[in-house]
Amino acid sequence: MKELLKEIRSIIDSARANAVRSVDFCRVQMYWQIGCRIVEEEQGGNVRAEYGKYIIKNLSRSLIPEYGSGFGIRQLEQARQFYIEYPIANALRSQFNWTQYRTLIQIADKEKRKYYELEAANNCWTARQLQRQINSMLYERLLLSNDKETVLAMARKERLPEKPEEIVKDPMVLEFLGLEKKTHYYENDLETELINHLQDFILELGNGFTFVARQKRILLEDDEFFIDLVFYNRLARRFVIFELKTGEATHQDLGQLQMYVNYYDRTEKLPDENPTIGILLCTAKNDTLIKMTLPADNDSIIASKYQLYLPSEQQLIEEIERVKKEWEEVQ
Repeated sequence: MKELLKEIRSIIDSARANAVRSVDFCRVQMYWQIGCRIVEEEQGGNVRAEYGKYIIKNLSRSLIPEYGSGFGIRQLEQARQFYIEYPIANALRSQFNWTQYRTLIQIADKEKRKYYELEAANNCWTARQLQRQINSMLYERLLLSNDKETVLAMARKERLPEKPEEIVKDPMVLEFLGLEKKTHYYENDLETELINHLQDFILELGNGFTFVARQKRILLEDDEFFIDLVFYNRLARRFVIFELKTGEATHQDLGQLQMYVNYYDRTEKLPDENPTIGILLCTAKNDTLIKMTLPADNDSIIASKYQLYLPSEQQLIEEIERVKKEWEEVQ
């Protein structure tokens, strides 16, 4: 009886979810068709911008009394823009709702919009998660250490992530932790909040991550060590180790992380798995010091700066210029 009840509940929940998705996609198709007719009317009449505004204004005035605020001027303008950006009906994604498409059409850069569209579909992002990734400037942060072709190829699943820079972002944005901007707090506080917000943290990490361990104990003869966080990336087929620092990265931190990476490669990694990656998550870093500390052919350790607030566009531009300058100085 219990098993039967469980199966019937599953059938009902699945049917309800499908019904909601069906209604959501019908709404998407409705706005697409409305946008199509508005554009056709514009093209068939006066081509001036004022004529388009006239059409939308008068449609809204007639539709709102009968159908409500969902057909106001702003909504009709968005429907028009939706059709312009997505003119092929068969290309619409049935798993996206109108809120997601409304968010996507606000992105002017077509390649950037395509990236978010692909990643939202690949990872089943909700509308809230999609908006969060855009607000955190995920695309721009990935471009700090990757070229545009690589970023889009991974989103299209044409290639798998290989280098540390392709797996972990720099900087990382952890605004979801809700930590105060104190001058100092303990690393244990940061670790605890990351575990408490594990789903959000994995969203920030990106594709393919699964949680393995917290404070992983390792014993080297009589010496005991604890690795802060251990994840596994199934796409890259490798362990990813995180060491957390609430201050600036030092060469001692990098040395300790290298030891942990070596340990995992020599005792935990299976023969058919790829080498372990170590991520030093810190509040500040000296990129020149890091490059000089690590081997020239380093492909296993990366220091990633984190921040507890969403970045502004100006902050990201300044970060891009800083990284470019430091690379030029080292080379």
